[in-house]
Amino acid sequence: MKNKVSLLVLLCSISIGYVQAQSTQQLTLQEAVEMALQNSDGAKASEARLNVAESEMNVTKNLQYPDLKLSGQYMYLTNADVNLKLATGSSDGEGDSGSSPKINQLLLGQASASMPLFSGFKLKNTVKSAEHLYQAASFNAKNDNETIALNVIQDYISLYKSRQAVTLIEENLKSAQQRVKDFSAMEQNGLLARNDLLKAQLQESNVEVSLEEAKKNARILNYELATLLKLPEETNIETTTEFGLVSSPTVSIGTDRFDLEALKYQKEAADDQVKVAQSKYYPSLSLSGGYIALDLQNAITVTNAMNVGVGVSYNLSDLFKAKSDVKLAKYKAEEFNYNLDAFTDKVKVQVENANQEYELALKTHNMYLKSEEQAKENYRIVKDKYDNGLADTNDLLDADVQQLQARIQLAYAEANITQRYYELLTAKGQLTNTLQN
Repeated sequence: MKNKVSLLVLLCSISIGYVQAQSTQQLTLQEAVEMALQNSDGAKASEARLNVAESEMNVTKNLQYPDLKLSGQYMYLTNADVNLKLATGSSDGEGDSGSSPKINQLLLGQASASMPLFSGFKLKNTVKSAEHLYQAASFNAKNDNETIALNVIQDYISLYKSRQAVTLIEENLKSAQQRVKDFSAMEQNGLLARNDLLKAQLQESNVEVSLEEAKKNARILNYELATLLKLPEETNIETTTEFGLVSSPTVSIGTDRFDLEALKYQKEAADDQVKVAQSKYYPSLSLSGGYIALDLQNAITVTNAMNVGVGVSYNLSDLFKAKSDVKLAKYKAEEFNYNLDAFTDKVKVQVENANQEYELALKTHNMYLKSEEQAKENYRIVKDKYDNGLADTNDLLDADVQQLQARIQLAYAEANITQRYYELLTAKGQLTNTLQN
């Protein structure tokens, strides 16, 4: 009895595990994108890079604040010989040189503060450079989100197309199987040549192979998307046909590419670095102040020893060394100017290419819509001819294959409109804003 209970528990556990392994989660395209932007490694890495840039900016800004230091010391002295040079105030004007105080410890406390007043505008431009680099990192993070969103959309639509192919091929397989049954009955009654039956069986086998290939592709795409979204690997993602698009969506005019904006801020930071290098031509001016307290046992006590001053420094060798630093910084800034111009032209090409691809997707869909109607009508005519002995089996099977291909191409074309539309939004830098709105 105990063994039966254990076996029952084991079977229940296996059943529960199997159900969990086969869990299905329905996701819209919008939900998939939102999940990726929250959970994907790429989104988290982008956020981490932005946090690093912000921290680096804050570290640089801290250079503007004064340095304040506190220190204290206790030292034990052994056999210290102390010779006081100060007057003791005796009536004869001579100190008591025959005795020396016993000193064996020293207490010292001090506080100091320093603040740069002028450094050839080095500090100001260093902070500006850090702020520009942070702005660049912020736009790069937004651009990373655009890329992640587009990758999810492409994977999602690819999975949708593969599932559509599976559905259409399964329907075609049912027709092929029914045809084989009908042909088998006709062949047994002597109404059909065996060669025609073999052709129908061969097509059935080919459709079965195509179906397994389509299912394999769907499983791979499902696994890739589940991994990207950080879902359990066994999750079966169920796509929807609601992509949120109309037949002729409106795309706003202009380009708001985040990566282009990031490059502009990087160029500004490079210009700031030129000014930082030029700061070596100027002297440095700083303000300093402090407080000292001293207690030498049995000898001297010092309190309220305040000090304040201004320091000036100038490195004469920078007159020669700074030339190379300034030249290097200018070359880097010049390189950013050329890169910015080249990338601006590249963005224009990408936008135009994406726009042409989208227009082509619309035209292709219209053509495949007509092709699907033509293939359907062609199969109807050929089937009618075949039933009346005016067409052979090859014509019938060819018409059936053409009809299947036309239906798959139409399903792909419908999904491609959505994909090309989102790729156009990405080229313009408007993808995430459009999805959020």
